[in-house]
Amino acid sequence: MSLPDYPELGLFLLNEDYPQSTLSPEVVTRLMDNPLYWVFCWASGQVLAQFLQDDPSWVKGKRVLDFGCGSGVVAIAAALGGASEVIACDNDPLALAATKRNAELNGVKLTLVSDYFEVEGAIDLIIVADVLYDRENLVWLQRFVDRADQVLIADSRVKDFDYPPYVQIDRHKASTLPDLDESPEFRDVRIYLAGS
Repeated sequence: MSLPDYPELGLFLLNEDYPQSTLSPEVVTRLMDNPLYWVFCWASGQVLAQFLQDDPSWVKGKRVLDFGCGSGVVAIAAALGGASEVIACDNDPLALAATKRNAELNGVKLTLVSDYFEVEGAIDLIIVADVLYDRENLVWLQRFVDRADQVLIADSRVKDFDYPPYVQIDRHKASTLPDLDESPEFRDVRIYLAGS
């Protein structure tokens, strides 16, 4: 599936005609215990990928780390934008497998890691899309600033985002692929920057 605003980037995702009937409680429990985040391209990931495509100077020649890479959409956009190295990081081994396949589909090479703390060396830019849905993940905001010269975060969930030194630099509308018929508030994606 190609992204609506970035047709050059393709992803293996859940088919748009996926069954939407009511699931049994057992199936719902299994899915909630092991959510398959990477079968969707979330609105924040699309917006950040498009943002990097529109202005590749954010990544060109830089060592970039995509935290919580999911399907790999933002990591792939960074690689297509000319990053010297893109590290795709996710603690879900299936997400890393999906990212690997999606990178192959797009003809780019990514370094895949499951543990953020095992990444060695300097990072120029950390990119993050749609990981702040869980308030417990907010502790990462300072870790990112401590680690990289710049941090770009795309988020549609936190409406009261006030975490200096992060400042909002852009805002776009998008919907998850395939469309989950989410509330309009989750289609409103903001991009935040820390660093100069």
